[in-house]
Amino acid sequence: MRYNWTMPIRFWLGVVQRDHVLRGVAGGFAQVNHGARSPLARMGSADGFVYYSPKTEYPDGDPLREFTAIGRIADDDVYQVTQRPAMSAETPGFTPWRRRVDWELDAVAAPIRPLLAVLDFTRDDPNWGYQLRRGLIEISRHDFELIRRQMRRPTPDDDPHAKRRPARATITR
Repeated sequence: MRYNWTMPIRFWLGVVQRDHVLRGVAGGFAQVNHGARSPLARMGSADGFVYYSPKTEYPDGDPLREFTAIGRIADDDVYQVTQRPAMSAETPGFTPWRRRVDWELDAVAAPIRPLLAVLDFTRDDPNWGYQLRRGLIEISRHDFELIRRQMRRPTPDDDPHAKRRPARATITR
């Protein structure tokens, strides 16, 4: 990933159902707002990007309310793909716009509920979910880092009750 140090790094939260998120992670891309170009064009290389999934799948999935993927925008390109070709002149195909993302593949999904009181975009706002209807919002570095920590895969060192092997004593002569 090439960083452009003349531009400030920004942080974004995309709202997409988990089944779509998993396709994007597997393909190394992000897509928001039904494939719209303009929201993706606002992003820059090295910007932070996190997906929030209100449901498991579109349109009738179960409620989820989790952060489901996190990464960095990989480059400056916004590109278009043909996901479904046109059947005829009257029925256009589906050609969404995407951004390449370097996903943190070891991240695990994390519920939003424990963070509601501390995230800038949810704190003190009982209607915090309303802003997510836009499909993409800019978030603070503070929020991005809190979400990233919450999505970090736990290690044995994180559990104070985990059994640890005693350090091996060595005797020198």
